[in-house]
Amino acid sequence: MLRSDDKSGCFRFKEAAAKYRDTLFELGYTQFTVEDFHDVMIETLDNLEKKPSIDELLATFRDQGLSDYLVVFLRLITSAHLQKEAAFFENFIDGNRPVKEFCSQEVEPPGKESDHLHIIALTQATGVGVRVAYMDRTLGGKVTIHDFPEGCEPTIQLLYRPGHYDILYK
Repeated sequence: MLRSDDKSGCFRFKEAAAKYRDTLFELGYTQFTVEDFHDVMIETLDNLEKKPSIDELLATFRDQGLSDYLVVFLRLITSAHLQKEAAFFENFIDGNRPVKEFCSQEVEPPGKESDHLHIIALTQATGVGVRVAYMDRTLGGKVTIHDFPEGCEPTIQLLYRPGHYDILYK
């Protein structure tokens, strides 16, 4: 998506970012909580549309402060989508917790691991397809492939090993 000539993926992502900024406000998040993270995301996407060199791209994503802001906004989008679609997602949350509580404890805090539910919510919210290759010990070392959302053409590929995701490059 970032290095291809397909600008529609970046445009769709920017549209989703704007939509979910507004959704976060509707859900009661303050402008102070949302705006800085949103603005950094949009600025970064604008810069990516200018086709930076590989070195510039690496510098962007290796900047810890910038990277943290991007991750926080992705967590906020995920949280907003889970809350917006609470009637569906509440059935998949352990411990009979309300969706809002799950989001404040498991989705929004930095450093919390993301799981299947987070990926479903984020891919539904952004329209960006993700393929996850699961490597676990339950199937005798076989890799299980899942596309999110189902039936999509994935633009991002991840390898999941218990407790960790890695980006796969073609």
